[in-house]
Amino acid sequence: MSARFLRACASPADFPQSELVEIAVVGRSNCGKSSLINALTGQAKLARTSSTPGRTREIVFFEVTLPGAPTFHLVDLPGYGYAKVSRDQQAHWGALIGDYIDNRRELMALLLLVDIRRDIAQEELDLVSWASERELETRLVLTKSDKLAKNKRFGPAQKAQTALALARRPLLTSASDKPSIEALRRVVAALVSDCYSPET
Repeated sequence: MSARFLRACASPADFPQSELVEIAVVGRSNCGKSSLINALTGQAKLARTSSTPGRTREIVFFEVTLPGAPTFHLVDLPGYGYAKVSRDQQAHWGALIGDYIDNRRELMALLLLVDIRRDIAQEELDLVSWASERELETRLVLTKSDKLAKNKRFGPAQKAQTALALARRPLLTSASDKPSIEALRRVVAALVSDCYSPET
């Protein structure tokens, strides 16, 4: 298993030219995206973490190899929904993310991260609809599951799956819970391998 920072992009012109499959990670500001990326790749400082929501201002590309899968790009999209960011900045992020999802031919799937304690919002509904239009697979990843007792997790997970009308069950994760990260790692590795298979 290996991972390295590749590039941070403020505009589509900066996107790397590559034939590698891309899996994008998207979620609301402060949903634990950077921590989960670090846990997934096994590198504690790969993605910068911050207690301040909205810290990620660019699309960040990482080159990653997971056990049992070819090398791919894991792409960290700017977090959405942070009220203290200016409208101009929000508009820029929205346009940047939109251009990436609409036009990036290497993009094959989205990992949609949602804090398990939050209800599904319009942004998540829009993202799933957007991905569906592009025929991208979307996997719902519920983060910070350790914040709820085990017997309190099923309800929110089922509610989120129903709200987004997703066929697959959400993945319940915590950056500090190794079994859940291993399960996520296997799912991502399978996604990547499927994208490289001759049938796709």
